[in-house]
Amino acid sequence: MPLIKVLFIVLGTISLIVGIIGIVVPGLPTTPFILLTALLYIKSSKKLYQKLIGNKLVGFYIVEYQKKKGMTMRTKLTSIGIMWVMIALSCTFFITPYSIKIIVLVVGIIGTFIMGFIVPTASVSNKNK
Repeated sequence: MPLIKVLFIVLGTISLIVGIIGIVVPGLPTTPFILLTALLYIKSSKKLYQKLIGNKLVGFYIVEYQKKKGMTMRTKLTSIGIMWVMIALSCTFFITPYSIKIIVLVVGIIGTFIMGFIVPTASVSNKNK
């Protein structure tokens, strides 16, 4: 297996772990990391990609994204807004070590960048309104 495929699998797996943690940790984004995992897996291992989209826990994120060919601007803004409210609440009331606060903030910035600039914005047709 070429080194680049191995690297993509490792990075995809790390992204998947962060995305799954984001399901239960307030403020940690889920969708951008699951979508990044799908991208990395589809470029490295069709088998891992098929397992990912077939997964009951995270597969629907990818399928919905594929159906709509991105996320609507409203969905992006809502997701980013909720994420930052949860980050603020978590860092203010629940997380005390500054190192963990910094990690949560950095991951939030990465998630915001991915959702804002990498994830395509799907157009809203009249049927979906």
